[in-house]
Amino acid sequence: MFSKILIANRGEIALRVMRTCKEMGIATVAVYSTADKLSRHVRYADEAYCIGEGPSNQSYLLMDRIIDVAEKTGAQAIHPGYGFLSENSIFARKLAEKGIVLIGPTAEAMEVMGSKIASKQAVEKYGVPLVPGINEAITDANAALEIAKQVGFPVLIKASAGGGGKGMRVVYSDSEFTDALTAAQNEARSAFGDDSVFIEKYVGNPRHIEFQLIADNFGNVIHLFERECSIQRRHQKLVEEAPSAVLTPQLRESMGEAAVNVAKACNYTGAGTVEFLLGDNDEFYFLEMNTRLQVEHPVTEMITGLDLVKCQIQVAAGMPLSFQQSDLKINGHAIELRVCAEDPYQQFLPNIGTVKTYEIPAGPGIRIDDFMEANMEIPIYYDNMLAKLIVWGANREEAIARMKRAIDEYTITGIQTTLPFGTFVMDHPKFISGNFNTHFIQENFQPEYLDKELSIDFDVLATGAAAFFQGSNTTSNNPEIKPSQDQKSDWYHQRRQLRNG
Repeated sequence: MFSKILIANRGEIALRVMRTCKEMGIATVAVYSTADKLSRHVRYADEAYCIGEGPSNQSYLLMDRIIDVAEKTGAQAIHPGYGFLSENSIFARKLAEKGIVLIGPTAEAMEVMGSKIASKQAVEKYGVPLVPGINEAITDANAALEIAKQVGFPVLIKASAGGGGKGMRVVYSDSEFTDALTAAQNEARSAFGDDSVFIEKYVGNPRHIEFQLIADNFGNVIHLFERECSIQRRHQKLVEEAPSAVLTPQLRESMGEAAVNVAKACNYTGAGTVEFLLGDNDEFYFLEMNTRLQVEHPVTEMITGLDLVKCQIQVAAGMPLSFQQSDLKINGHAIELRVCAEDPYQQFLPNIGTVKTYEIPAGPGIRIDDFMEANMEIPIYYDNMLAKLIVWGANREEAIARMKRAIDEYTITGIQTTLPFGTFVMDHPKFISGNFNTHFIQENFQPEYLDKELSIDFDVLATGAAAFFQGSNTTSNNPEIKPSQDQKSDWYHQRRQLRNG
């Protein structure tokens, strides 16, 4: 087993990895940028070293500086967390050359699964269901149009490299195709340095279901059941739960088997996630594999009782898995809400500033993975996720009720967050029934909901409050005074207290 591990990341995931290391008796090394010099992960680690300025390309993406710190401190392994260098095959090869263990898969596995085209070609040999389309890069626009006609509109043009919705276009007719292809290629080139795109049939109203895997170096590959990740904005997840409300035992077994075969197709080791689209009539299709730990891994930990970071470290240290597929059972239900510095009133635009008040919920079945503190300024250089609010219940109904309570108790002022949106989801009939898909936000979320929760004319109330905060004697019928978003956030919590008596 390792005696010292360097964590090549920041924020909540760095803290989360360090806590498991501490339980295992492993010393930890933190790296940080100048923007993070006061961050909790820096204070928590046994050793901490500054590696550059705030922007990630001047710090957390500098492979050689991170490797240099590992060598100087005697760290035998590096845990990359997620994001930054976690799926970078060049980094994986550099570590191998230096004799430092990457707590993750091989560079070869990253490269196969990092390309949507290569991954589809690899898994097709194992009988994994694929969305109808072509599994090779488009080189000729006219030929691609003919293929799109054969597949049948609507089709989806997708970038081979990267994700997050970049380099992706839905095309509904042949007249739109050429312009959409050019736009997708340009966006892919700008985002990933690779303009390779391919075509597949557009699945209109899918659910996003992913399976957590863990694989050792002895040929053992086990799935740890599914996560439902269909509540998304701009193709990025906001709410995740495990298990899914709609999978039957038979469908779970079929999808789990397919996920295991994806891992076998690239000789995968460590923790990884296979993502599927679930369409009508229980038809599912391979989407991609994430060759790292996922943001939403805590919900899997809550229903299985496993520590996935511990499993990762043990596998990287050459240990076989200590359990078999038949040993695992789903225990209860877990839900995660990503608490992001975003304004749900304004189409989830980033909302950066200084956190004035920060109070977290507590009680049975509640877990907070965070790095926030009161009076902390949020750096502008990184992802705006502040925390993950995770709850567990004996069943889905209890988990939903617990999440609503936890959101009520979670107090963040000074910035806008996705907490109010979390309440909207938990209260929505479609979410409660389990009858939703990846279009949930587009079809159901109305920001005005937040102003209609009580039978109070909030516009009048807000206008009067704004006048008060500005030190004015102006009354609430003055149309010139408008509430700020920060005030709206504070009043929203006050209204929830009012509603709950």
